[in-house]
Amino acid sequence: MNPDLAIARAATLRPIGEIAERAGIPDEALHPYGKHIAKVDGSWLRSLEDRPRGKLILVTAISPTPAGEGKTTTTVGLGDALNRIGRKTMICLREPSLGPCFGQKGGATGGGHAQVLPMEQINLHFTGDFHAIGAANNLLAAMLDNHVYWGNRLDVDPRRVAIRRVLDMNDRALRSTVAGLGGPANGFPREDGFDITVASEVMAVFCLARDLADMEARLGRIVVAQTRDKRPVTADDLKASGAMSVLLKDAIQPNLVQTIEGSPALVHGGPFANIAHGCNSVVATQAGLRLADYVVTEAGFGADLGAEKFLDIKCRQAGLTPSACVVVATVRALKMHGGTARADLSRGDADALERGFVNLERHVANMRSYGLPVVVAVNHFVTDTEAEHRRLAELCRDRLGVEAVPCRHWAEGGAGAVDLAERVVALTEKPSEFRTLYPDDMPLADKMRRIATRIYGAETVVIEGSAASRLKEIEAAGYGRLPVCMAKTQYSFSTDPQAMGAPSGHEIPVREVRLAAGAGFVVAICGQIMTMPGLPRVPAAEGIHLDEDGLIQGLS
Repeated sequence: MNPDLAIARAATLRPIGEIAERAGIPDEALHPYGKHIAKVDGSWLRSLEDRPRGKLILVTAISPTPAGEGKTTTTVGLGDALNRIGRKTMICLREPSLGPCFGQKGGATGGGHAQVLPMEQINLHFTGDFHAIGAANNLLAAMLDNHVYWGNRLDVDPRRVAIRRVLDMNDRALRSTVAGLGGPANGFPREDGFDITVASEVMAVFCLARDLADMEARLGRIVVAQTRDKRPVTADDLKASGAMSVLLKDAIQPNLVQTIEGSPALVHGGPFANIAHGCNSVVATQAGLRLADYVVTEAGFGADLGAEKFLDIKCRQAGLTPSACVVVATVRALKMHGGTARADLSRGDADALERGFVNLERHVANMRSYGLPVVVAVNHFVTDTEAEHRRLAELCRDRLGVEAVPCRHWAEGGAGAVDLAERVVALTEKPSEFRTLYPDDMPLADKMRRIATRIYGAETVVIEGSAASRLKEIEAAGYGRLPVCMAKTQYSFSTDPQAMGAPSGHEIPVREVRLAAGAGFVVAICGQIMTMPGLPRVPAAEGIHLDEDGLIQGLS
């Protein structure tokens, strides 16, 4: 059995009412989903709006590698550690997508003794939020096609349909499809395609909305197509936003669960950071800030993706001000960035670590450029050597002026992250100097260039023909003040997933631009990134099964 699953199964879960009481949530505000999961009532959450807000801690990481970094594990371990030292803390995470669970990752609830529970339910279906989001998205797509079928009063141009159907699964065969085949009774044939649910604008709206009313208004602003004279057609034009909101009315209430140590955690929403904005819901984050003194949240993949979008999109829209940033690194991953083969990672090699340090160096410098105080959390592996940890601590101190704190939360739970928790508390004592990377009134192309040059170390952005034309249309339509969401490989600062370390002077090619008017950002699709992933050569699904006792095996 996978050790994470074995540890999760051995844990004693407390009744969800006990976890809610610890968080200050009354029983009447809970909508239980069994014994250990509950949704928190949205009406009750609105009653908290006059409360002062706690301090927001962002956990991010170096560029991911097959060696593993442990960002979610560190987020959970830090939250448990802060509670251990007497700081009332709420953990806010994204929900796992079925795509990566059955694809490459196998699960997304942390690891070892730093997990949110119940692991199997959270990883598989949970409270059905993603199914509701997919249904709302696909209802909108169906209503658009139905409108065209019954006369097309809005004069929709079938060549300019923007809404794509979604599925919460990695399925490359659905990236490009043809819809409407089979004769007049089935509509009008056109090229189409699917995205994974977490890349949909409905998911982004869901995660950036302040409440149910704001969500319905944002859904109505989703641009689904253009008319023949290039005017936008919205979900409100199709009279779809009301029915979509009905499908999402329960889902938008955040999900309360617990860690192995009984810390309360809100797990809600789940956009990917390589193709969307990569943060949990604003509803959950704001709830945590009203209920706790500290909120620990993560942003997906490396700091160049999730953290940049968290700071430039989520914080901008929701009025959030982070107090500190934790950048997670491992000795193993830094050695991979320094050229060590995966098979050789267990051998001590401080020189390879120093070569790979450039990746961590750029991520830390980027986070400090936002005015955030930074600490490096070194997620400990048993194969690490004392010489490697010494070298890493010296590099962080001498080249970056930050602390590198060894953490053993995977093996020891919150006790293994107490040093990190104390450093984080110290960092938050000073007033935040947080600032975004670019102003609202900067042209969209310049926003892309600023992200590429200042965050990715690129020379420039190359906006290819049709993308440049679409960008001009979006600005002419009045959307030029929106922030930009860069869709790019998570494995590199460049668009080449093989370019590890800290490549510089490269070009970032933008091949497509999509308007997400409801979410409130513009998506720039860069390089070969796909908004519908495929399964790997050996998907995790091959090892997931039920044993003779009906228990799930193979999740990690």
